[in-house]
Amino acid sequence: MAVAPWIAVVLLLSVVVGSRGFYLPGVAPADFQKKDPLPVKVNKLTSTKTQLPYSFYSLPYCRPDTILDSAENLGEVLRGDRIENSPYVFEMREPQMCKIACKVTLNDKDAKDLKEKIENEYRVNMILDNLPLVVPIKRLDQVAPMVYQLGFYVGAKGQPTGNKDVKYYIHNHLSFLVKYHKDTQMDLARIVGFEVKPFSVKHEYEGQWNENKTRLSTCDPHAKRSVLNSDAPQEVAANNEIIFTYDIEFEESNVKWASRWDTYLLMSDDQIHWFSIVNSLMIVLFLSGMVAMIMLRTLYRDISKYNQLETEEEAQEETGWKLVHGDVFRPPSNSDLLCVYVGTGIQFFGMLLVTMIFAVLGFLSPSNRGGLMTAMLLLWVFMGLFAGYSSARLYKLFKGTEWKKITLKTAFTFPGIVFAIFFVLNALIWGEKSSGAVPFTTMFALVLLWFGISVPLVFVGSYLGFKKPAPEDPVKTNKIPRQIPEQAWYMNPVFSILIGGILPFGAVFIELFFILTSIWLHQFYYIFGFLFLVFLILIVTCAEITIVLCYFQLCSEDYLWWWRSYLTSGSSALYLFLYATFYFFTKLEITKLVSGLLYFGYMLIASYAFFVLTGTIGFCACFWFTRLIYSSVKVD
Repeated sequence: MAVAPWIAVVLLLSVVVGSRGFYLPGVAPADFQKKDPLPVKVNKLTSTKTQLPYSFYSLPYCRPDTILDSAENLGEVLRGDRIENSPYVFEMREPQMCKIACKVTLNDKDAKDLKEKIENEYRVNMILDNLPLVVPIKRLDQVAPMVYQLGFYVGAKGQPTGNKDVKYYIHNHLSFLVKYHKDTQMDLARIVGFEVKPFSVKHEYEGQWNENKTRLSTCDPHAKRSVLNSDAPQEVAANNEIIFTYDIEFEESNVKWASRWDTYLLMSDDQIHWFSIVNSLMIVLFLSGMVAMIMLRTLYRDISKYNQLETEEEAQEETGWKLVHGDVFRPPSNSDLLCVYVGTGIQFFGMLLVTMIFAVLGFLSPSNRGGLMTAMLLLWVFMGLFAGYSSARLYKLFKGTEWKKITLKTAFTFPGIVFAIFFVLNALIWGEKSSGAVPFTTMFALVLLWFGISVPLVFVGSYLGFKKPAPEDPVKTNKIPRQIPEQAWYMNPVFSILIGGILPFGAVFIELFFILTSIWLHQFYYIFGFLFLVFLILIVTCAEITIVLCYFQLCSEDYLWWWRSYLTSGSSALYLFLYATFYFFTKLEITKLVSGLLYFGYMLIASYAFFVLTGTIGFCACFWFTRLIYSSVKVD
């Protein structure tokens, strides 16, 4: 599916513009009269075991006369969604029983493909009126309401009695249930639920096969004989005939259209999220106490004492952070790279902040498929302006002169590395012939967004940032660098950096579990209110831990704080990757090498982005802190 950049821009506008009187595209309610056609669409086949989606028609299912692709947005294409029409067409409030879809005779390849998909627990996903198909599953405790599984399994495997071989059975009979909410005034109804119960039935018929008019002995509407179980299942084997059938029932529901997603998004574990928030707030309170103590007690006392000193002898007796005032604003080594990463971090921060605000306001709900990814991608592109501006400002502070060079590095370093990893992962998906592979045209559209919008905006930002006068340092820098005294073991850079990353990670790791579950176990993530709170806590934690450790570092007369402040909070990305590894081995059942490489490839990109984000937050906090404390000190 080709997605031109201008379509993507329109999509972003459609996501951003929203009010009570305006429905987002694809989210507006549809009213149906009795006997109105209800076309069912099919989406990709998905598996939590392989993470490789496939097109519905890659398996020998019934096909319509012509297969039509639905228009997909950028986010849907990148997610691997392939939405197409299907042979299943219902009529509103017209129940049907044992309707024949088609008959298929399996060849060797078909049988092999089906067995492989059943073995890997692939699910079939369908859509009716923008609602995904779900399978209701009763909870064992009976107290909680039904839970809903997205999509139904292609089939099941089992061992018949007295047989050692494992047999594979296909779900060829589908009992659909469409729930609707009826308008009391008019004879109109809106769809509020789409459920299915799949069965495996070896259908039999007498006489000649006569397409849809054939009378089945296993499922006969005339004799009121319906399929209630899978006692005589349909085996998957070469040359076997499979007859696909379905029932449709309609049920009136009290659920209104606006609340129809509530059953899908039922949250039974909100206490865990509150526990996560309280746990994170404890960390924040502890750190805030430390920062307040440093600011109020130590700094206030130190600055007032320092400002009262009259003789040089007394000044020389002083120890701590004040002694390094002549070196603290000396540009660090690899200052260009620091400018690039700070600029990229600002870009990432802006993108996440705006995305989360829109998500909290409900513009990026699960009903707007692909909306979240589309919005994030486009916001990233437009935030290039801030990336260029902030990197150029910092570069000028370091007395840099070649602003075009720093602009190019900012525009290409992070996106270039991510794109290279993404390209390799996409090649692996292509090799598996999966529908999750991003088509060349979409890849071209992504490159066009990058080079056509992002890079020019970074240049504009850099030009504006470099044109402004550089901020003055609060204290003058000495020409000769001061020697750093030998540090205690606990002030070792590696040790303090690794310690600094624990608390920011600790603030988010419970929410991280739910995010990973939604991505890799194909569940909905919709609790953006909790996520926004956790995001704010993460910002505060990163800032405070960096300030505390930076202060201790300066007190031990080590003035090399620039990179240390970035890496201190940025090291939380290392813990994120380690947790992702732990999650892989404890929660996922991935056995395929390619699927494992995909998981670790994408988690590497996520960890890299988290490093840039948290590192920048820590650096900005430390930058503000050092300028604040040294501006309060009188220096001749």
